[in-house]
Amino acid sequence: MVESWQITIPTLDKKKVRKAYVYLPVEYKDGGRYPVMYMFDGHNLFDDKEATFGKSWGLADYLDYTRTPLIIAAVECNHEGFSRLEEYTPISFTDDEFGYIEAKGKKYMDWLVRKFKPYIDDNYSTLPDRLNTAIAGSSMGGLMTLFALSQYNKTFSLGAALSPSLWVAGGEIPPFLLGAKFTPDTVLYTDYGSREFKIHPERRSQFAKTCGYLMEQGLNLTARVVPGGTHSEESWERQIPYFMNVLGFEPEE
Repeated sequence: MVESWQITIPTLDKKKVRKAYVYLPVEYKDGGRYPVMYMFDGHNLFDDKEATFGKSWGLADYLDYTRTPLIIAAVECNHEGFSRLEEYTPISFTDDEFGYIEAKGKKYMDWLVRKFKPYIDDNYSTLPDRLNTAIAGSSMGGLMTLFALSQYNKTFSLGAALSPSLWVAGGEIPPFLLGAKFTPDTVLYTDYGSREFKIHPERRSQFAKTCGYLMEQGLNLTARVVPGGTHSEESWERQIPYFMNVLGFEPEE
């Protein structure tokens, strides 16, 4: 079951109203408490009719079918202009197509950790501790997942960064990862599609450098190159079983 309601994020835009979503597992009404995965681009996760390009991750269908005991909490992005890029980057950057993009990713994460997560914990039967709190996203949401896991490690112990937009760091390891402190129990799944590398071959070396650095920091890392993978919801949907397995969210037997 997916619930939704209207919210604003005052620290980013006092007037912009957007949707928040919570997926509740099949057995939710039977009692018990559940781990939570916070995700980006909530509008793309559950319903094709709401998805930006007409195809969602089909996440609720997967979780219902597998009866995975997990709550998903997510918020719709700001669709106006380049607002999504601003909200989902912790690094200011200049791009030939987008121009100058001001980093507002820290403001977004501060809101999520200080306001949204407490609301979810107060209103739903969650396991609020960091060992049961994950964060996940794709593209710019994948970049934000890396940022969240590195800079808010006291809140999140688990992360899934699909096709993360490392390119905003100009071919280098994202600076927010350098010197970041990860606890030994931190788990990260990350991937990139082989067809993405075919279009942007320079991103292969950046992905490899970033993964290598994270491994050197002692992170429990699973990194994949997805055969035939593309930069699309259709491709990311197919990776759901992989990252759920890595993060320990196993289907009910």
